[in-house]
This record gives sequence, structure tokens and C-alpha cells, in this order.
Amino acid sequence: MSKIGKKPIAIPDGVEVKVTDGILEAKGPKGSLSLEINPQAKVNIVEKEITIEKARNSKEASAIWGLTRALVNNVITGVKDGYEKKLELQGVGYRMAVAGKKINLALGFSHPVDVTVPEGVEAKLAEKENNVLIISGIDKQKVGQFAAVVRALKKVEPYKGKGFRYQGEKVRRKVGKKAGTK
Repeated sequence: MSKIGKKPIAIPDGVEVKVTDGILEAKGPKGSLSLEINPQAKVNIVEKEITIEKARNSKEASAIWGLTRALVNNVITGVKDGYEKKLELQGVGYRMAVAGKKINLALGFSHPVDVTVPEGVEAKLAEKENNVLIISGIDKQKVGQFAAVVRALKKVEPYKGKGFRYQGEKVRRKVGKKAGTK
């Protein structure tokens, strides 16, 4: 039995959810999302609660059950509150600027790096700190994927701690070379 799959999902006020032909559609204050439901799982909407059940008793259905519940919960949370990832850029001479749907980055390369913000995702710099990039949107997968793409441009290196890191991420530092003693 899946611990996650058994939990019901409460539908918050201001969010409408309906299932038609295996597609779950949710509308809320932040926007609307749709999710294709795997045929191995069955979605039941009763009043202000959603429950997920296995369509058949198989190994695949057991594997899909908890996943489907998590994906449905992500859709409902996304249309209600949205998702946000914060990336910090640390390093002398490293800069970033947001211009419309592009992020201009100076990451110590011989050329500037431009990244296009995908549809459904918003990027902005934090007001008080210029080295914090806030990536937000209603689709958890898109927000996380775009944050990972930006972070991969200049990952944190372990010697000086320069590069992109998620806010609050701990970086294990290594000791560099030491002067040889004779």
C-alpha cells in the first residue's frame, strides 16, 4: 500500500478541478493547468476532496498510484500558490540582468551568456540583492527544470564557492593546494 497514494487531496477555495477523458484540468487564481492521468490510476472527485485509486491490481498500477497523487497535488498547489526557486550567483565579476524574456549573464567566460526564459516561467532579480535570481511559475516541473538549466551554466565549484547555488544550499568546500614545505 502506498502511503502517499492513500492520502486524499483537499481542493482549496478558488480552485476548480474536473476530469474529462483521462485529463485532469485545474483552474485557480494563478492560472490553469492540465495533467494527463495514466490509465493505471483512477481519479475520484467528491465535494472538496480528490482521491486516487488503482485501476487494476498490478505491479505497474501500484507504482503509478503514488506518483499520480503527487502530480495531481503539484497541479493544485501550482494553480493556487505557484512555485518559486531562488538561485544565488556568487563570485567576483559575475553579474546577471533580466531583460524581458532573456537573462544576460557574465560568468567569467570570454563571452556573455544569454538564456531565454521558457513560456509559463517568469524570471526576475531580487529587489534588495542583485545576485539572487527568482524563477517562478505555476508548473513545478518547468520551474525546477529551468532553474537546473541556469544552475548548470556555472555550478558551484568546491574551492572558492563561485557559481550558481540554490538559496540555502550548503556547499562542501575543499582545501586547495598548500605551499610545499622542505
